[in-house]
Amino acid sequence: MTIAVSILPEHQLAALNAVYRKAVARKRLRLLAGLALFVVALIVASIGADVRLRTFFSSFGNFVSYFDRILTLESGQRVWTNVGEWFWGWHKWLKLLGETLLISYVGTLIGAVFAFVLNFFAAENTSPAAWLRFTVRRLLEFARTVPGIVFALIFVIAFGLGPMAGVLAIAIHSTGALGKQFSEIVENVDMKPVEGIRSTGASWMSCMRFAIVPQVSASYVSYALLRFEVNVREASVMGLVGAGGIGQEFVVAIRNFYYSDVSAILVTIIVTVFIIDITTGWLRARLFGEEART
Repeated sequence: MTIAVSILPEHQLAALNAVYRKAVARKRLRLLAGLALFVVALIVASIGADVRLRTFFSSFGNFVSYFDRILTLESGQRVWTNVGEWFWGWHKWLKLLGETLLISYVGTLIGAVFAFVLNFFAAENTSPAAWLRFTVRRLLEFARTVPGIVFALIFVIAFGLGPMAGVLAIAIHSTGALGKQFSEIVENVDMKPVEGIRSTGASWMSCMRFAIVPQVSASYVSYALLRFEVNVREASVMGLVGAGGIGQEFVVAIRNFYYSDVSAILVTIIVTVFIIDITTGWLRARLFGEEART
């Protein structure tokens, strides 16, 4: 089989090449203009934020020397040469780390339950009334906009030092974050099952229970697991303001210049987050896999 190839006259090819070169030139010009605008915006933002390269480079040595100190034992040896001395307080740190995990778990669970209840009222395709959707959305925005550590500080002032403040802070922030994600999942579901159940005279609650929840349950659990992973890091930071967990011990080590303890606690937190990340990632993959097979 032969393929016919048409050859255009020279003047037409020249015209097409000229148009092509102009289009390429315009694209490059737009790219350069966008890059220049980005650089100008970056410079203006850096000046406004008082970011100074001279200060960065002149103080960079302090940053490096601090890491050198936290990797050195009191005996002058490197921390990895005597792991027993480096992790001398591992019993206490693991107990506090367990407290951090419990704070994250309870806070995430409470937040997921509230988000599950509220997201149906925030989703555009399932909310019973526009005013209710507007109110719930603003409530969820408030819950996720205020940083969790601010909530933790408020609850520490109200209820005192301890895990309760951390649990409440994580619960509120998780409600806002998961409520937003859950509602977006609901807004993308197939509404035909809802119409079918509604045609039988079923109530709004029955439509949600039998038409919406089966479609989104796996995604709900997946996002809740992801939120738990995020909240483990959040709980570690909240300990800095006295909201319980290993963060309190971490800030004590920093303030008292226990350099090797700082690195040991950091390693403990990082390894824990790695394990949780791998575990929750595996669980999310299994959930989405099962969802795809059904």
